Amino acid sequence: MTAADVSQLAGEWTGVNRLWMSPQDEPQQSDGTAAVSLIGQGQFMSFHYTWTYEGRPQDGLLLVGIENANATAVWTDSWHMSRNLMVCARDSGREGTISVSGTYAAPPGPDWGWRVVVRLEAAGLVLRMFNIPPGAAEQLAVEAVYARATPSGAL
Repeated sequence: MTAADVSQLAGEWTGVNRLWMSPQDEPQQSDGTAAVSLIGQGQFMSFHYTWTYEGRPQDGLLLVGIENANATAVWTDSWHMSRNLMVCARDSGREGTISVSGTYAAPPGPDWGWRVVVRLEAAGLVLRMFNIPPGAAEQLAVEAVYARATPSGAL
């Protein structure tokens, strides 16, 4: 994804966040917001989002290099990561998609994987996060779909 592509994502968004505690459970749903901006003279995308869990406000941040396919990304979330940062690598994804992956400790077993995907779809700006158990297929853990908070051209 280029800086020009990301500039289409820039702005304020509102939507619905869905969280799956396990694949067989119904998702927990909450309202959410997202703010996307280019920073570092257009070299990085900042994606800040909010949501709630059991009535408690939560938020997260994805910071990723734009035009450098080898750029390191950093992700954190007040609920998922608590006081930690996850260093992620860019995945080779589809055109117009930002996809990053990292791992987190899951004692006493091996580390688990985590993938974050951001893309513009017909439904709006979509954020998806996948949990990846060791030796198993990834599982959708979070899906947030946002519409522009202020339509383009509105005052």
